Amino acid sequence: MRVYLSEDYKSMSRRAANILSAQVITKPDSVLGLATGGTPVGAYQQLVEWYQKGDLSFAETRSVNLDEYYGLSPRHEQSYRYFMQVNLFDHIDIKYENTHVLDGLAKSPVAECARYNQLIRSLGGIDLQLLGMGHNGHIAFNEPGDGFELETHLVTLTESTIEANTRFFGRREDVPRQALSMGIKNIMQARRILIMVSGEAKADIVCRAFRGPISTQVPASILQLHPDVTLVGDREALHKLVEAGEPVCG
Repeated sequence: MRVYLSEDYKSMSRRAANILSAQVITKPDSVLGLATGGTPVGAYQQLVEWYQKGDLSFAETRSVNLDEYYGLSPRHEQSYRYFMQVNLFDHIDIKYENTHVLDGLAKSPVAECARYNQLIRSLGGIDLQLLGMGHNGHIAFNEPGDGFELETHLVTLTESTIEANTRFFGRREDVPRQALSMGIKNIMQARRILIMVSGEAKADIVCRAFRGPISTQVPASILQLHPDVTLVGDREALHKLVEAGEPVCG
């Protein structure tokens, strides 16, 4: 694993955007696995800025998103399709038909999950998967206790995840209780993984995930077994990992 420690959120976002843009420049038809939430927004803003300057193009790029709330329309302001349009897709030249997000209104979640697994396979797999990490070590909506062998599946959100997402909805009762999510198996099959972490609140779980034992109780810990993982974080999030002896790249 390569670890890049940045002084602040802005420089961390720029570092992550550099890695994403290099992937697209090197392989224009890359399949990018994309994430939502507050952490990657800065990286997406940087990619938009470079696109607008003419430094890169997403015209041939394909994308698959990690997850989507079950029960939300893609037009709902808190849906992940809406998030991706507003924060990235509407501002670059990626083709809408090349962007893929799980259908939160699917009548059969089982059929939708099977469709998504087949879609990923039909695209040739994911070249670079972007991840964030929750306070309990979850990646996508894979919560503690979920099996590492799972592919895309319907998830019942934990109370801690519902609480963490309340800030986006305003009221706790408005947060969906279920989501459709890629599984750990989908994530681990990506050729490369880029994970972003920010803030002191993530310091303990980052250390547990990458210096502790591999356990379903810390889903991100499975990333220790992936051959090509890059962790990008700010000093607040990474200082305990570094203090524990994890080497840092320049």
